[in-house]
Amino acid sequence: MKFTRLIWANLTRKKIRLILTLGSFAVALFLFAFLAVVKDAFGRGADVAGADRLVVINRTSIINPIPLSYRDKILRIPGVKVVTHNNWFGGIYQDEKNFFPQFVIDPENQRQVFPELIVPDDQWANFLKDRQGAIVGEKTAERFHWKIGDRIPIKSTIYGNAAWEFNIDGIYHGKRPQDDETQFWFQWDYFEERVPERAKGNIGWYVLRLNSPDDAVRVAKAIDDQFANSPYETKTQTESAFAAGWVKQFGNIEFLILSIGAVVFFTLLLVTGNTMAISVRERTGELAVLKAIGFGDQMVLFFVLAEAIAISLFGGLLGLGLAMMAVPGLARALNGLLPALVLSKATLALGLGVALLVGLISGLLPGIMAMRMRVINALRRV
Repeated sequence: MKFTRLIWANLTRKKIRLILTLGSFAVALFLFAFLAVVKDAFGRGADVAGADRLVVINRTSIINPIPLSYRDKILRIPGVKVVTHNNWFGGIYQDEKNFFPQFVIDPENQRQVFPELIVPDDQWANFLKDRQGAIVGEKTAERFHWKIGDRIPIKSTIYGNAAWEFNIDGIYHGKRPQDDETQFWFQWDYFEERVPERAKGNIGWYVLRLNSPDDAVRVAKAIDDQFANSPYETKTQTESAFAAGWVKQFGNIEFLILSIGAVVFFTLLLVTGNTMAISVRERTGELAVLKAIGFGDQMVLFFVLAEAIAISLFGGLLGLGLAMMAVPGLARALNGLLPALVLSKATLALGLGVALLVGLISGLLPGIMAMRMRVINALRRV
């Protein structure tokens, strides 16, 4: 700490250069945090998937239906604890920009299959008694300022153009920060009575819980074998595999984000390394004087590394602070197109660690050069 004033004086001797370098760090760390948040959002489904849940879809495509009659047959397979079914509704609330996922659910088994999504018992009881009732996620309710008792019209885009009326009977929330709180659920019976005849008796997909995660492979094979060579063959996989497959439809998002992150890291390393190299060259005489009056090689190396790490620390904190302020606004601007954007403590810690690593590496080579500098040669060049 006794050398703080000396280090600070060296940092601020070229204020414009310091500001530009700090700005480079801030922008790079802001971009790093943004990419990490988006990567986390795309991978969220696999992260929150239940280890004891399987998803059953039509083997051809998820947009193709499966008969509701399959439910009882699946339940008879040893190892299956409970089964629920969902349909995608795809409606519009007021404006096409107001996107949020809407699902037709099996109210008898939804909570048993998804216990992490909490609905108060009294609200769920009212929902079961109300044919036009709906349960909405907390984030979607906040987004549209909905409250229990509101009547909501949603225009169907798949099953005609009529508006469907719903009563908000309950609001669910997730046990964990990463749980999806944007969904809108309504009852199967209300859906079944209003859809065209061709769609009746068909569901979009099944989700089932197992007695033990160890039964997943066996049960998945048993389900697909049972419906093999039928008009509606199935594809059964773990919920995490299903979520990962869904993300892959967008392309290799993880590779793209990692590639951009690597370019950002390398560019930042070059910028900071060049800054420190120029700073050391400008202070050749000063460093030589420090050596001449008794400062050792290790102390000279310490001064250079301390400056580089200080720049990376302040710049990193600035960039991550900007990210903390910007991510919530970005989440609102996306209007539910991605799962909730969460800037976790782990991401912040990783970002700060990356910043410090860049500072250490960028200062290491100039520091070693300064450490190995001979006093006589350095003073001769002054």
